[in-house]
Amino acid sequence: MKEVRDVHEELHARLREAGEAHEPDRARILARVERGMAGRARPKRPAHPPPAGWARVVGATTAVAGLLAVGGYAVASAVKDDEPADRTVAVSPTPTSSPDAPSRPPVTPDPSPSAENRDRKPSVTPSRTPAPENSAPAPPPEKPEKPKKPDTEDGPVWSDGSVDPHSNDFWAQSNLTLRTGEELTALTVELRIALTEGVNSAGAWRSLPEEDFTLTVGEEDGFLVYRWVLKEGRTVPKGEFVFAGQYDHARGGRDARGDRYAMTARADGEQYAVGGDFARGGDDT
Repeated sequence: MKEVRDVHEELHARLREAGEAHEPDRARILARVERGMAGRARPKRPAHPPPAGWARVVGATTAVAGLLAVGGYAVASAVKDDEPADRTVAVSPTPTSSPDAPSRPPVTPDPSPSAENRDRKPSVTPSRTPAPENSAPAPPPEKPEKPKKPDTEDGPVWSDGSVDPHSNDFWAQSNLTLRTGEELTALTVELRIALTEGVNSAGAWRSLPEEDFTLTVGEEDGFLVYRWVLKEGRTVPKGEFVFAGQYDHARGGRDARGDRYAMTARADGEQYAVGGDFARGGDDT
């Protein structure tokens, strides 16, 4: 019995040390205790006693079972002494939806900004398109070209227009002077008299041969027009020549600032053009 007591005390001490050092696994300990207690059950003795050899085996088995029973008791005592009090955990019941309650869609968070964020003004940086480097300034828009007024001189051709000084209060003559330094193979001379009050054609003449030209007189776009055209195969030699148009007008002096003339000529395969207005002279001024 002393030996058994020593084993019990030693086992109890070791178990207490292990219990203080580690967290006991209650489930495993209880399972082992139950297995140890179950080992105490003994089968019924047979009708005839077992042989002597079996008696020794049974005795040893009984001693081992006794040790296991004592150890199990000690373990149970140690566990019972060191086991902390049971804790109760409150679990809220799972809510059950009522069949009569209408289904509601899930509530989504309000995307509107909070008051703090709403007071903040967003920082906006204006975007600028960087100017291309080494870009030349755009040229200024071109002004529409005005119709070029014919000059009085072009190459070998020169011209002049004037009102004849012998014009009077009822009648006038406009003179066109042509000077050329080359023989002309084509020539058209046009005199345009503005249709002021009482203007009517009174005749025309030129210092070149009459049969070399075709003359037409008529009203066009508010003008009395005299037109001399050099006939095919005829030429105009070098020199100075005059083309004149005569017309009646209302009594009194007549202003010739609205009258115009133009000449086109060809020499050595080149085209030339001259033209202008009229100088004021004689009593018409």
